[in-house]
This record gives sequence, structure tokens and C-alpha cells, in this order.
Amino acid sequence: MAETGNKFGGTPAITELDPAVPELVKRAQVGDHQAFERLYRVHAGMVYAICLRISADRTQAEWLTQDAFVRAWQKLGSYRREGAFGAWLRRLTMNLVIEDRRRLAREAKWVDAEAEVSGSEAPAAVEDALDLERAIGTLPPGARQAFVLHDVYGYRHREIAELTGLATGTVKAHLHRARTLLRSALRGSWREESHDPR
Repeated sequence: MAETGNKFGGTPAITELDPAVPELVKRAQVGDHQAFERLYRVHAGMVYAICLRISADRTQAEWLTQDAFVRAWQKLGSYRREGAFGAWLRRLTMNLVIEDRRRLAREAKWVDAEAEVSGSEAPAAVEDALDLERAIGTLPPGARQAFVLHDVYGYRHREIAELTGLATGTVKAHLHRARTLLRSALRGSWREESHDPR
């Protein structure tokens, strides 16, 4: 699995399912900074994992994690406590990461175009992929996003299309491409290990 050497990987004193979480949310919604800090500690690992899986860049994932909690603090009043706070925060984080990807695409459209052209074959880094997390990180951005949202977090094609602003058919194409590249990557790693002369 991916390394966990980041500042968001600490074990929280309570978990998302702890009955203390709704009370912390209530307190945070009326401006209790200490309550929000405890919510941060409970959920930071989950938020960072989402950011890292979609961005495939540790530094970017750290920035996005911080941004997600800034936005969560700003929007805390809109959380109606009708579902789990973690689910609300997860959706907010995914929206933030997708917004960030759109911004990057606007600033440098050629990056996506280059990824589409060079991605017709499995990326060169795939031969070094030894596990699924690392293989996911080698996927082109569109394919990685579709795979993470659909296969990791369980969003439907239509929901991903709404989140990303893409056509449902495009989402399906990205997902198919991601699975094809991952199969190739993981099969290649298995072959290398099985033919290792040691």
C-alpha cells in the first residue's frame, strides 16, 4: 500500500462513528474552534487520502486537505446533520479536488492533451508499480479521477458526470481506460515478480 508518511496519518482519539462527533459538530457550528480542531483530527486522514488518490501528488494533496478544512469551516452552517458529517465532508472534499483539477486544466490545457496522447500505451512508470495504490498514481488524470470516484468511493457514472461536468459516456470511457491500464500494470508487476531469478 502507499506510504503513510504525512502529517495527516495520526490516529485520532475518537473515530468518525464515535457518538461524540455530532456533539462536536454542534459546538463547531456555533464557533467552537477546539471542537472543529477535534473534528479535523478525526477526519484529516480520510480527507488526505481522497486528495492524494485523485491528485496523485503528496504536496498537492496536503494543500488540498488544508483547503478542504478551510472550506468546511466556512460552510459548516450549511451542514444540516441529516447524514454523517464524514459523508458531507467527503463530498465537499471531492468537489474541491475536482474544482482544482478544472482550474489546472484551464491554466494548462496542453497537460491533459499530452496525457491523452502519451496515455495510449501504459505509462513507463507502470513497470515499477508494485501495488494498486502506486498503479493508480500512474493513471492519466481523467482515468484516475473516474476510477477513484467510481471503484474506490462508489459513485455512479451519472453522479460522476454531474460532479465533473463530463458526459456520462466520457466518464465510462475514462473508467474503462483506467481499468485496462491498471490490469496491464498489475499483470506486468506480477510477471516481473514471478520471473525474478532470485
